[in-house]
Amino acid sequence: MTTAGHRLYLDHNASAPLRPLARAAMLAALDVCGNPSSVHADGRHARGLVEAAREALAAACGVKARSVIFTSGATEANTLALSQAWQGADGPIYPERLLISAVEHPSVRSGGRFSPRQIRTIEVDAGGRIRLDHLDQLLSEGGPALVSVMAANNETGVIQPLAEIGTRVAASGDLFHVDAVQAAGRLPVAPKDWQAHAISLSAHKVGGPQGIGALVLASSAVAPSALLVGGGQEHHRRAGTENVAAIAGFGAVAREIADCHAESAELLRLRNLFEQGLHHICRSAVVFGDAALRLPNTSCFAVPGVPAELALIACDLKGASVSSGSACSSGKVGVSHVLAAMGVDETLARCAIRVSFGWTTTEADVARFLDLWGEVASRLNPAAVQHAA
Repeated sequence: MTTAGHRLYLDHNASAPLRPLARAAMLAALDVCGNPSSVHADGRHARGLVEAAREALAAACGVKARSVIFTSGATEANTLALSQAWQGADGPIYPERLLISAVEHPSVRSGGRFSPRQIRTIEVDAGGRIRLDHLDQLLSEGGPALVSVMAANNETGVIQPLAEIGTRVAASGDLFHVDAVQAAGRLPVAPKDWQAHAISLSAHKVGGPQGIGALVLASSAVAPSALLVGGGQEHHRRAGTENVAAIAGFGAVAREIADCHAESAELLRLRNLFEQGLHHICRSAVVFGDAALRLPNTSCFAVPGVPAELALIACDLKGASVSSGSACSSGKVGVSHVLAAMGVDETLARCAIRVSFGWTTTEADVARFLDLWGEVASRLNPAAVQHAA
């Protein structure tokens, strides 16, 4: 928890602080020396930790344990899912096209194992939601397809209409993958609710360790071809010795966030307090995606005349960690492809800041950041700040 004199951490969508239960599980697992594939007692002990975590994650997602494939993170999980060869219940499936939204994470936009000529982009509306009519058009163009859509956007928090998308993809007989990284721990996450064949998850976004993720299948009977081969781990779906300590930490987090309603309600309260305070300080502030359903913890906003690059530096120097809504993979500030797809003017997009709350955030943190933001905005653009009479 942050207190006066300590840094404010309001960047949970990038990576959340490690939860105590995850830390404890990892420390205990680090004392287990066996390889999970070994048949002796030490190996069986390690295997037990892996399988207990698998059971916990499966229970949280409403699937059977065999449907959980542990990976090094969500990027690997996404790349594993974006395959041109799947094994189906009735035989092999070979999607010829990849349909992705215009606001996807770079690990999906890169296309995984599809070539650029096989990728088609689904347009979004001004609120950042997929245009279902455009999806219908692309699905009707023929050829087996894999549709990959994020559950909720990492920059704006906008939630996609996954049930409607899943119904359309099922009707066309195609495959459906959901990048559920930002939704986990904030919304109920279950592939069958969306008629998805697979969903990607990442532990560190919800207070687990970095470097561990999972691809969760709706059914182990329908799965993508292996990306990493050479070993029989993960039921021959992902070769390589399992990261036992990280998996144990992921399992602990899965148990803690299985029922996310109370935490989500508190995050929504804090986000609403923040946005009310923001508009009181800066009447010209724009909150992106505020007309759409959003994650309860995410607010992406811009104040005209307050450039994000300068604001981020100023916030950092004042002890607050936030992000730009247009942060690219290099860590530099650029023009957000998400905001561009939503039709946001480039000048305004360059002012985008994202705050994302999480399990450590308190009401005092929100109040402290609002005070800090008022000082930063006033220095960078005095006209943007509503000063008390």
